[in-house]
Amino acid sequence: MFARLAEDIRCILERDPAARSRFEVLTCYPGLHAIWIHRVSHWCWTHGLRWLARFLSHLGRWFTGIEIHPGAVIGRRVFIDHGMGVVIGETAEIGDDCTIYQGVTLGGTSLYKGVKRHPTLEAGVIVGAGAKVLGGFTVGANARIGSNAVVVKPVPAAATAVGIPAKLIAGADASHDANVAGAGLAGGFSAYGITTGDDPVSKAINQLVDHVEAQEKRIAELYGLLEKSGVPCAAPAEQTHMRHIDE
Repeated sequence: MFARLAEDIRCILERDPAARSRFEVLTCYPGLHAIWIHRVSHWCWTHGLRWLARFLSHLGRWFTGIEIHPGAVIGRRVFIDHGMGVVIGETAEIGDDCTIYQGVTLGGTSLYKGVKRHPTLEAGVIVGAGAKVLGGFTVGANARIGSNAVVVKPVPAAATAVGIPAKLIAGADASHDANVAGAGLAGGFSAYGITTGDDPVSKAINQLVDHVEAQEKRIAELYGLLEKSGVPCAAPAEQTHMRHIDE
């Protein structure tokens, strides 16, 4: 038991640059507390003590702000950073060395009992702040889910998914080191927001906005040239609209 605790503390020290000592991690990290409460509640769940398991899970949620169903399966060296608002469903499975940030939901889309309703995260997956992973599919090993993404279908190993609904980033650097992955430092990935390889839908919208701004600037330049040449011109549509509003 103490070896597992030491392992959990060590993984937090490796992934969180704000962690300064083992004692600080032991006493001040709700993600660590939630994991250990879950281990006790999961033992109760698998040994038929279902009410006690749910009650311990409820206490863990109350103390840490992290809700983990006692039926969920969580591997070793899983780091829930900050953790407030994290929800992990009954049939969720989380592999070794995964990192989960605040506001993440590993939820289900089915109301049928006895089926796999929640996602499986294979080893080394990072799920960014606010992301929602919904359904009984698998997120492959070392995959990364961007901040606020909504994932509703499987993600291949070592891929990066961003956006609503989530799409894979083409050409993203798949390699990363698990020791720095939690800090969102590798491959340009940020667990708190999309900083590189932006969502393709957002990029398309931004390009359209830039195009409209360029056109408006060019039209204004043409109006200016015509006025200088002595050619009377009607006011641009926006100015005319504003004039009507003022009147």
